[in-house]
Amino acid sequence: MTKDNHRQQFPALANKAYFNYGGQGPLPEPALEAIYGAYKRVQLGGPFSGEVGAWVAQEAMLTRRAIASELTVPPETIALTEDVTVGCNIALWGIDWKAGDHLLLSDCEHPGIVASVMELQRRFNIEVSVCPLAATLNEGDPVAVIADSLQPNTRLLVISHILWNTGQVLPLAEIVKVCHKTGVKVLVDAAQSVGVLPLNLIESGVEFYAFTGHKWWCGPEGLGGLYVSAEALADLHPVFIGWRGIVTDANAKVLGWKSGSQRYEIATSAYPLYAGLRSAIALQYEWGTIEERYAEICRLSKYLWQGLSELPDVECLRTSAPEAGLVSFRLTNGMPHKKLVDLLEKQGIMVRTILSPDCVRACVHYFTTEAEIDKLVGAIATQVV
Repeated sequence: MTKDNHRQQFPALANKAYFNYGGQGPLPEPALEAIYGAYKRVQLGGPFSGEVGAWVAQEAMLTRRAIASELTVPPETIALTEDVTVGCNIALWGIDWKAGDHLLLSDCEHPGIVASVMELQRRFNIEVSVCPLAATLNEGDPVAVIADSLQPNTRLLVISHILWNTGQVLPLAEIVKVCHKTGVKVLVDAAQSVGVLPLNLIESGVEFYAFTGHKWWCGPEGLGGLYVSAEALADLHPVFIGWRGIVTDANAKVLGWKSGSQRYEIATSAYPLYAGLRSAIALQYEWGTIEERYAEICRLSKYLWQGLSELPDVECLRTSAPEAGLVSFRLTNGMPHKKLVDLLEKQGIMVRTILSPDCVRACVHYFTTEAEIDKLVGAIATQVV
């Protein structure tokens, strides 16, 4: 399928130059239709009926399978959640923390995760420290920085696979290997990596991988997941608990947890979103494989990075071409970044500000066009000259 034909299936791309895939991807028309069709089926069958109940269980199974295929893991290792943050909180709060345990996170994590860790520290009196990965964007070794920051009492490392503020891709397998030498488990915020990178979580060895469907997969908001490795399952206790995660007998007596990661699922959700996410994932294969899509993302990111690098008063955070779809840059002429973002939006060009570090972030996907990038670079040029 040509890129022009592919783009026609995304209504949101018709009237704007969109560069906010790292915040939320546009929902394609087939996914919208799948969601509507699923909602209609629920109503026609009876929202609470045996027929619809069986259909919901089938939809959940099919969705776990689709996600598992993308991550190269068994379906039983996937818990369906609402978003990345819920997945991270399941892992953070499910560990049996003891006072004096140590948690390590990087200085590039999302505020929502940082706040969760702060509450863990307050409630369980654990030790928390931050390793300086931001400084390794253009030079230095993030694996060595993490290794030097581990302590004898470290139980968990919390990092992002792709840093949401700078776009740096961390070498996950190497980081996990270093952590496992001292028995440290790894929780990954995968908000920016799922739908971008070719993944094999089994090979990486990571224990916990939290992701969402509404960013780079371009699925509906409100549906994501958490991968929990088979080895880590026994030591991660459910905290948010409901009927979807438990086993009962004929008299409704609670017998225990569901097998696999389904034990971390809670209760009623917007089940028609399942069909929407599967449709969105399937649509991407009409253009190309994940390897082909990632290569196109990198090619377009380089094209944008080169264009921005040639502008006066614009400084890209990276001194070499990006390794993923996030391109962050700052203005050196004193213009507030928020002002630039607002001016661009008035021209139908969508980017966003990042507060730490203070910069502007533009995201390209595999179906971004050179013409869109030229429009963005041209519009910025008119503001900085």
